[in-house]
Amino acid sequence: MLHYPGFDPVALAIGPLKIRWYGLMYVIGFLAAWRLGRLRAAKPDSTWTALEVDDLLYFCVFGVILGGRLGWLLFYGQQALAEDPSYWYKIWQGGMSFHGGLIGVLIALGVFAKTRRRHLIDVFDFAAPLPAIGIGTGRIGNFINGELWGKPTDVPWGFSVQGVDGIPQVLHASQLYEASLEGGALFIILWWFTRQPRPRCAPAGLFLTSYACFRMLVETVRVPDVQLGYLSGGWLTMGIMLSLPMLVIGVSLLIAAYVRKRPSGNTTQST
Repeated sequence: MLHYPGFDPVALAIGPLKIRWYGLMYVIGFLAAWRLGRLRAAKPDSTWTALEVDDLLYFCVFGVILGGRLGWLLFYGQQALAEDPSYWYKIWQGGMSFHGGLIGVLIALGVFAKTRRRHLIDVFDFAAPLPAIGIGTGRIGNFINGELWGKPTDVPWGFSVQGVDGIPQVLHASQLYEASLEGGALFIILWWFTRQPRPRCAPAGLFLTSYACFRMLVETVRVPDVQLGYLSGGWLTMGIMLSLPMLVIGVSLLIAAYVRKRPSGNTTQST
């Protein structure tokens, strides 16, 4: 059994200015995505430029923040918003939805593709391996904030956490499971897969499929948000329900990619 130390969510305080670990995790994620995108754009067979990567990340920052926050308020935070109408902008307290952020990013990528006259799916494919590190650091931020814990457990790697009633509980650190799977494993899979040209739709399809599988796996040990609970049968959570369409779309894109075998516009080489 491990003991949860109870981290200070503030990483650095300078007078009234407080820099929180949760916010820093997002900054690290954006910087990692920018650097990875630049590396891919620098490959000899890439049709992307460094400036396009810069612009892509600019669009995505707004998509992640606005989509993630609005998605959380819509899917999970209606009660919190009703109790505190100003809660909608208090991002430093947590409350970001991956699925909302994904929708926001897809919209942002669509705007980018239109303004840069690139094929929409090519943009999706290029972006597919870039967010995984940020997803992982975001989950580490959840762990530092002491939120999104898993179910009680007796496994030796469970964390002893002080409950609301003052009684310690040993819980699954589902945030770290997600950081490892949705962050580390997802990055390794997508970065390896996209190291060479793939058919159009394949990278985007693999991203959606892999994330959905990892998320639904962790949802089996993660406690659903208290304001929602289980949606049905003592097992269906909002996270699973939102991931199921991702799985269906992802598998469909993978099948379409290898049936049609259309070359990607992201490289000068055909597949």
